[in-house]
Amino acid sequence: MQVTINNISGRMAKAKSKLKKDCCQRSICPVANTLDVIGDKWTLLVIRDIHFGKTTYREFQTSPETIPTNILADRLKRLLEHGLVSKSPYQNRPVRYTYKLTAKGKALKPVLEEMAKWGKKYIKAKTS
Repeated sequence: MQVTINNISGRMAKAKSKLKKDCCQRSICPVANTLDVIGDKWTLLVIRDIHFGKTTYREFQTSPETIPTNILADRLKRLLEHGLVSKSPYQNRPVRYTYKLTAKGKALKPVLEEMAKWGKKYIKAKTS
């Protein structure tokens, strides 16, 4: 069998595609798989902010948790890739976007509400 650049390229593309699929589900546990998408320190806070009306990068930066800009950019990209948010340009030079929750992102509202209830009940709020 002759090995050509096209064969190698095709094999690499197939392997990369399989890896991408496998990365989305590391186990049969839906909790583990959900945490892979939204379980870090920042992602649900971005979803919370969009839910409460923030739509632009600059608005997300005004949240009291002060998410670092590189992490914010990464989380917005991840949310877009997983179909939890959509973006639309509102300015061309430079291009800037507004973000909104998709139906899939809006479906996280009960999760946020339950987390808020739990936090109010079991975690003492910081006083300034």
